Amino acid sequence: MGGAPDRLVIRVRGQVQGVGFRPYIWQLARAHDLRGRVLNDAEGVLIEAEGADLPAFVAAIRPGAPPLSRIDAIETAPLTGPPLPPGFTIAASGGKGAEPRVTPDAATCPACREEVFSPGRRQGYAFANCTQCGPRFTILNALPYDRVQTTMAPFTLCPDCRAEYDDPADRRFHAQPIACPVCGPRLWLEVSGAEVTGDAIAIAAARLLDGDILAIKGLGGFHLACDATNPAAIARLRARKRRPTKPFALMAREADLPAIARVDAAAWEALRGPAAPIVLMPHRGTLPAALAPGLDQLGVMLPATPLHHLLLEAVARPLVMTSGNLSGEPQVIGNAEARDKLAPFADAFVMHDRDIARRLDDSVLRATPPMVLRRARGLVPGTLPLPPGFAGAPQVVAYGGQMKAALCLIKNGQALLGHHLGELDEALTWDAFLQADADYAALFDHRPAVVAVDLHPDFRASRHGAERAEGAGLRLEPVQHHHAPLATCLAENLWPRDGGPAAGVILPPTPVTGNRRETMITAALGR
Repeated sequence: MGGAPDRLVIRVRGQVQGVGFRPYIWQLARAHDLRGRVLNDAEGVLIEAEGADLPAFVAAIRPGAPPLSRIDAIETAPLTGPPLPPGFTIAASGGKGAEPRVTPDAATCPACREEVFSPGRRQGYAFANCTQCGPRFTILNALPYDRVQTTMAPFTLCPDCRAEYDDPADRRFHAQPIACPVCGPRLWLEVSGAEVTGDAIAIAAARLLDGDILAIKGLGGFHLACDATNPAAIARLRARKRRPTKPFALMAREADLPAIARVDAAAWEALRGPAAPIVLMPHRGTLPAALAPGLDQLGVMLPATPLHHLLLEAVARPLVMTSGNLSGEPQVIGNAEARDKLAPFADAFVMHDRDIARRLDDSVLRATPPMVLRRARGLVPGTLPLPPGFAGAPQVVAYGGQMKAALCLIKNGQALLGHHLGELDEALTWDAFLQADADYAALFDHRPAVVAVDLHPDFRASRHGAERAEGAGLRLEPVQHHHAPLATCLAENLWPRDGGPAAGVILPPTPVTGNRRETMITAALGR
């Protein structure tokens, strides 16, 4: 560690914005009797501090960091200039940029869940959150991650929320989506475009128990929901979606899971994680077979938002929770779009007025053995470190294949994996692909020198990459799509660039295995 021990500039890099990192540093600095300030900027978190206990402060940063944070590096340098004023403050964010890791959306934390079900001003409120949970990437318009850069900007804080937001000792200090019933988003239920008077959760629960199909606006898009114990409701949903056999995703309370599926320790860990993904697990045969015809597994997730917690408690049974979309199209995210496209499917709509900045499907995981089958809500934008020897690699954009398309950006020794997009032959999915390409480039200030594409010249993503490379004078790198899985395996296991030769066998699935794998992977995807 360089510099005088009692005066330092400390740079913390990684997933450190929108996770309660600045109040954590504020409290830690006060405990070590330091003077100075902490702020967000384009590279992460910047700390200027001085005091006799500074070395102990620096050593304590990583061990006690907030649960949603991920520290990639802590760098120190001498602090020059005049002595800092007394006290330690949280300063306004620095200039815009895109070096920091953006935090994925996080499932409701225990403190917020308890608050929603306890007497108080947020009891029954569907949008409670704090620095440890709530929407992040799905509401983010630009960096740095501040409220004015999110879709929460139109909601002016009431005095009570403002006091929480401004109090460094409060768990909602600088929680950008902070809200309450007085000043935050509102929830309502509507039928045929008209709002129904009354408690939206109670009305929705009653309709679900009566066998209705509801379109419900969530974090990254709409779901279509029905009672998972009602064969007639499941049959109506299949008929309306023209989806005769593909399995449906389920959402269930923790207490209900053991009766419907065999949940091992690895599955519980995945289910309870901040991503709250769909997890594939063996079912017990206690629910209608029509949920996953011919399969011995179900895709199940826990409630990820207060809205879903409230609804699941009100119905007290598992619900089908499948993507709200026309067959082959991307998931619907806007209220007007939902009224237009989902009306043939839904008997009623559960709406809210917080805009969704970007579409994210539910992530899908297999817990045993562990494997991410669809990277989306809660996992995106996730970064992975590149192996040793790639720190100086140029910025790269990789466009992937034709089916289950996604993007990957390489920058500063990290691979940033984009979200699942889908089949690029579908016109609206192609539009979403182009939007994601522009969106990620702008959001992360990405300026590639290399464009990587699949070697297949007729893939739409390959043609797009070739055109972009030619138009901007960038290097084009076609990649053979049987080579890519081995390279991915090496990268994921941090095989060094100078690690020597590696051998691998890439086996295409047999028709039987392939069909089964495809069926399992698409369990509950809602496509």
